[in-house]
Amino acid sequence: MPEIVLSHVTKRWDKFYAVDDLNLVIDDNAFVTLLGPSGCGKTTTLRMIAGLETPTSGRITIGDRVVFDSEKGINIPANKRKVGFLFQNYALWPNMTVYKNISFGLTNIKDELPRIDFEAKKAAQLIEVLKRPDETVRIIKECIDKKGKLDVNKAHVKLIDRFEISIFSAKTIMGWKLHESLEPGTVAAARLAECEKTLEAERAKCAAEGCTFNEDFAYVKDGKVLTSVRKLTAEEIDLTVRRVARIVKIGMFMDRYPSELSGGQQQRVAIARTLAPEPTVLFMDEPLSNLDAKLRLEMRSELQRLHIDTGSTFIYVTHDQMEAMTLATKICLI
Repeated sequence: MPEIVLSHVTKRWDKFYAVDDLNLVIDDNAFVTLLGPSGCGKTTTLRMIAGLETPTSGRITIGDRVVFDSEKGINIPANKRKVGFLFQNYALWPNMTVYKNISFGLTNIKDELPRIDFEAKKAAQLIEVLKRPDETVRIIKECIDKKGKLDVNKAHVKLIDRFEISIFSAKTIMGWKLHESLEPGTVAAARLAECEKTLEAERAKCAAEGCTFNEDFAYVKDGKVLTSVRKLTAEEIDLTVRRVARIVKIGMFMDRYPSELSGGQQQRVAIARTLAPEPTVLFMDEPLSNLDAKLRLEMRSELQRLHIDTGSTFIYVTHDQMEAMTLATKICLI
């Protein structure tokens, strides 16, 4: 994770100084709170690091990368700084489902990404599931109600969470109908052989190009991962959405709209959306201010857990001293 350094950073509007000659070092993987009264420049500082506000002068580095330098004319845009921003209001699209709110930003990413064999990757994932037919059947049957009706959506979510697969793989598994077979082990063995055959065929294609697969089924040649400029595939987007949904525990809400969620649930969706692009730094501008006292306490614990789980650097703006002392590994008074 990157160290963040602000050197002699100033933000001025005419004769008004919002931030004046600020020097600050934020350590790797820290949970830092910027604490101070309203109007002292906390949010402005946050926005300058994130790239949402241009400093009047100074220098800002994130890791070994200079993202702003007034003397050299460097100002890297926010979308190139690999940071995430969590706002006071949740800023969710009301006409989009939870799933689409989280995935929306991912669909626009176009970058130099590893060349991955998704057929091989999916086959490998399915092989791991098929090695445990009894567990797979049990998970699916847990989603059958008292009237004998299967809740397919619930089964999808449970399979996704248990095996860390995409919705596409979950639908494939459900299509095999292992739970309806008198001999699920036999059905699984036949499907397992098919998947192993697919995987071997993909490995042969890879070898024909003088390459091997790494653990993520990316093409590797001469010790280097091959890349190309491309967008994320539907499979990659879905795996990412499901991963962050697991982190914030909203897997069952994917088809709901924001208006159908509580304030705490909406905040979790906003956090998931921010985590989806895998930011190295997460900025939070009083994100709990719109929640009641009970929910604020719950979400504080969640944020501490997220900080540990993600390994990202968290920078949190607040005017609440108790909140700052509860959350932070370092408090900066402004």
